Amino acid sequence: MKTDKNTKKAVILFSGGLDSTTVLAIAKKEGYACYCLSFKYGQKQTVELEKAIQVAKENKVAKHLILNLDLDKIGGSALTDSIEVPKNRDIQPDDKEIPVTYVPARNTIFLAHALAWAEVLGATDIFIGVNAVDYSGYPDCRPEFLDAFINMANLGTKAGVDGSGKFSIQAPLLKLSKAEIIRKGISLGIDYSKTHSCYDPVGDKACGQCDACILRLRGFAEAGVEDPTIYGEEKKG
Repeated sequence: MKTDKNTKKAVILFSGGLDSTTVLAIAKKEGYACYCLSFKYGQKQTVELEKAIQVAKENKVAKHLILNLDLDKIGGSALTDSIEVPKNRDIQPDDKEIPVTYVPARNTIFLAHALAWAEVLGATDIFIGVNAVDYSGYPDCRPEFLDAFINMANLGTKAGVDGSGKFSIQAPLLKLSKAEIIRKGISLGIDYSKTHSCYDPVGDKACGQCDACILRLRGFAEAGVEDPTIYGEEKKG
């Protein structure tokens, strides 16, 4: 996709999931030329990359870049290591426990790569689909983390130091519930059947029992919208 030189650019951290697809739609609505950044980081659920490629192509983004990271060699997470993905947890908003699906420093690593690409592109806005309301307890989804990262970004880049660009992180879903995110996405015309959320899929079918599936099911139920996901096992709504 060709972009006008005067069009504002943004890097979108893009997994092909419900949240990042909503963020992409929001950025497009706000008039950004969208440069989507995805990662093959050793995650078990590689079907998400297939969805990311499809959705980015259908949205005619300016560019979709997929980087390879060997986080599975570090391990330490049920998403990248030989650790069982927990099922049927009773997820509560005030739960302080950090689950084993947390990937050590993942958003720090992802945002660092997005920052590097943004500086090369001459973009100052980085969009990320983190959420501090209906989330699984990850420390790198909190507003204080984002504030700290962007402060570092403007101290540790050429653009930030010489004043040619002041970076910002756009997290439009940060204070929304999953139901509110879904309603927002539907209002923007998103087909959520083309997105993927499951941590432990079997082929292209979601398990219906991991944290991501439970939050997705709950969100659609609370939004009063049918979840178009194909589930392979008994769901827990």
